[in-house]
Amino acid sequence: MPDQPSTKPPGVVLILSTFGTAAAAEACGQRLVADGLAACVQIDGPIRSIYRWQGEVQIEAEFRLLIKTAPAAREACQTALEQLHPYDLPEIVVLDAAASPAYAAWVAGTPA
Repeated sequence: MPDQPSTKPPGVVLILSTFGTAAAAEACGQRLVADGLAACVQIDGPIRSIYRWQGEVQIEAEFRLLIKTAPAAREACQTALEQLHPYDLPEIVVLDAAASPAYAAWVAGTPA
């Protein structure tokens, strides 16, 4: 039987993380894009984060990164993010997402 074309929509990987300063967020985002590990990084903020840390409720201003990368670059991008991040326990949430074919091709063609 001949191979059937995939009906699965093209994908991208979205990685979310937060940083304590805009400068740290921007430095990380620039490095991920410059090193070819992400096609695009968007920075939101400041946002207000409410979380429990070491038994205490914290309320802090943070800056959120939305990192867009190709499925093939997921692990390398996540590893670099872990190494670049200043937090002891960085938020790294990885989501698989469907995308338009043209956008997914751009994302896939951008990382090295």
